[in-house]
Amino acid sequence: MHIPIGPYSFQLNNDQQFNYIIVHAKTSDLAPLLNSISNDWSSLIRGEPFEYSFLDEDFQRNYDSENRLSSIVRYFTIVAIFISCLGLLGLAAFSAEQRIKEIGIRKLLGARNAQIMLLLSKDFLKLVGIALIIASPIAWLVMNKWLQSFAYRTSIDWSVFVMTIVSTILIAF
Repeated sequence: MHIPIGPYSFQLNNDQQFNYIIVHAKTSDLAPLLNSISNDWSSLIRGEPFEYSFLDEDFQRNYDSENRLSSIVRYFTIVAIFISCLGLLGLAAFSAEQRIKEIGIRKLLGARNAQIMLLLSKDFLKLVGIALIIASPIAWLVMNKWLQSFAYRTSIDWSVFVMTIVSTILIAF
């Protein structure tokens, strides 16, 4: 994935120095097919044991390190979001405790719950907005740098940032 595909050539060779074959087969029952290939292998190439692997599994091994990295990033993201939510909850509780008299007076004068919620959330949303303004360019630079290590890569779509900003604001609210 990190090295571009170079030119390849295939040739039919009857020389005994090569000890592998590639078989393309469509079957639901692999045992008879593997027995048949094993018999043909032992009749064609003597002294070499028959060992096989599936090409899709071989290709999947190329992606294992990327899948592990993805899992690690996912777990750390979940932990970071959880810790951030705990911090916002603590900050909201502290702010509500500090403004308890103001909230009581506003309720007495007829303020609705949504208005009080907006009053308390406004300060947090400003902080989240500043954090998004700082974090978005940094995230773009880091993701762009990571994508540069791949031979065949895609560009970063702006919709990723829009979804991230919307979900962050919803979580903060």
